[in-house]
Amino acid sequence: MQKVKLPRTVDAFQTAQRRLDYDGIIQSNILKRLAESTVDVKSDAEVTMSFKVDEQRLAVISGKANVTVLLECQRCNENFEHHLNVSFKCTPFLSEEKAALIPEEYELVDLNEMGEVDLVELVTDEFILALPQVAMHDIKDCQVKSNNLVFGEIPEEEEKPNPFDVLKSLKQQ
Repeated sequence: MQKVKLPRTVDAFQTAQRRLDYDGIIQSNILKRLAESTVDVKSDAEVTMSFKVDEQRLAVISGKANVTVLLECQRCNENFEHHLNVSFKCTPFLSEEKAALIPEEYELVDLNEMGEVDLVELVTDEFILALPQVAMHDIKDCQVKSNNLVFGEIPEEEEKPNPFDVLKSLKQQ
């Protein structure tokens, strides 16, 4: 089956009522915010999404996506490829009152000014949240070996005077 470009935006409620499924790609040049958060986006994002209406009559978007990005190792400063694989289940944010009734397993996604969900922004947000806090190679692949991780000499502790010695002298008087 050939992968096609996903639509940029969809009306989540109409799409959920029709129970549509999407299986496609988001081109790497469109993932601008992900590119700003990494060294480079190496591949197009492969995305599958399903839209449905749940028991509470909420439009639910569930899906999976994966992409390969280039990150900079924080130990050795060399670039390495990292594969991001995310899954998500969300529903459009309508109001504060309705948000309180949303089940915990759903994330809330904002609607644009046209009342539609921006699928590219939704997937980009999930990728950015999946990035490691500190990007590093596996220790076996890193240029910096574990025995080189200590920089400089650790000074030996000096004998410090006890601050309570003054009280001892007062007690003896």
